[in-house]
Amino acid sequence: MSPCDGCGAGVEFAPGTTLLRCPYCGHEQRIDPAERTIAEHSYDAFLAKPRVVALAPNRLVCPGCQARTESDAISKLCQFCGGPLIADVGSGDQIAPEAVLPFALDRAGARDALRSWVRTRWFAPNRLKKVTEAESMKSTYLPHWTFDAHTVSDYTGQRGEHYWESESYTDSEGKSRTRRVRKTRWYPASGTVARGFDDVLVPATTHATKERLGKLEPWPLERATAFDTRFVTGHHSLRYDIEPQAGLELAKQEMAEVIEQDVRHDIGGDVQRVHSVTTDYSSRYFKLLLLPVWIGCYLFGGTTYQVLINGMSGEVDGDRPYSALKIAFAVLAALAVIGTGAWLYLRSQG
Repeated sequence: MSPCDGCGAGVEFAPGTTLLRCPYCGHEQRIDPAERTIAEHSYDAFLAKPRVVALAPNRLVCPGCQARTESDAISKLCQFCGGPLIADVGSGDQIAPEAVLPFALDRAGARDALRSWVRTRWFAPNRLKKVTEAESMKSTYLPHWTFDAHTVSDYTGQRGEHYWESESYTDSEGKSRTRRVRKTRWYPASGTVARGFDDVLVPATTHATKERLGKLEPWPLERATAFDTRFVTGHHSLRYDIEPQAGLELAKQEMAEVIEQDVRHDIGGDVQRVHSVTTDYSSRYFKLLLLPVWIGCYLFGGTTYQVLINGMSGEVDGDRPYSALKIAFAVLAALAVIGTGAWLYLRSQG
C-alpha cells in the first residue's frame, strides 16, 4: 500500500467515499474503480482439489516500522506504530475474497446509530445512555460465503381441502341447535419443484453468531465491488474460519425453507402436509465476500456487552443489561390495570 502523498504516513479508507484519507494530514487519494469483475468459483471444482486441515496464520509486515506479525486477520493496524497492515491473501492455501461491500457508515454515524438504539431499550438502566461516550468501536469486515445453485426437489405429502357440515348440539339452556363446522378432506400428493438460487448469504466466521448477523440484514449486495485491498486499509478484516463445506450446509438450510414454500404452493389446496423432500443440487458456485460491521464493546456493571452495527444501514443488534426496577414497575402497572378493569366489570354487574 502506497503511503500518503502529503506526509508519508499510512492512509486509510474513508467510509462512505471512494477515497483513501490520511488520518494525520487529511490528504486524500481517489480509489479508481476495479478493472476486474466479481468472479465465482465452481464448488465441484473446489471439492476436487486437496485441502489443508488448518490454515497457517497470515504474515504481515508493517510498511512503516517494518514490524512483522502473524495473525488470522486479513487487515489490521500495526500494534507498534498504528500503520495499516494488509496480508497477501492471493498466496497460500486460503481462499481469497472475491468481493467487498465497502463501509458507508463512518465512526460518527456508528455512534449515532448506537445512541438511537440505546434510547429505545425501554427496560435498560438509565445509566446505559452514558456508555456511548466511552464505548470501544472497531470497523471490521466480516467474511461471508455466498452460494448459487440450481435445485430439483421431489416431494410427497397431502393436500387438504376444507368443506362445511351442519351438526346438531344442545346449548347451555337445553335447547337443540345447529351450527356449521369446518372439516378437511386429505388427498395424497407428490411431485417435483425446481428453483435457482443466487447469492444465498451465510457467515464464514464464528466470531459472531449466525442469528446475530442475521438481524443486521438486509445487505445491499448489488453494491459490492471486486475485492480491493484499498477498501480494507485501516480497518480490521477477519479471515474465514468456517470452510465452504460447512457454509454450504448452512446455505442448504436457507434454501430448504424456500423449497418447502414451493412444495406447499405446488401441492395446492387449502392446507398442506409435507412428508418428505429430496433435493438434488447442481451448478453450485460460491465466493467469499467481506461485509462491513462496526463492533462495539462496553462495560456496564462489571459485565462486558457486545453490539454489532451494520456498516451500510446502521441497523443495530447486541447485548444489553436489564433494569429489575423498571421491569418490576411495569409488572405492577400491568397488574393495576388488570385489577382496575376487573373491579369495574364486577361493579357493572351489580
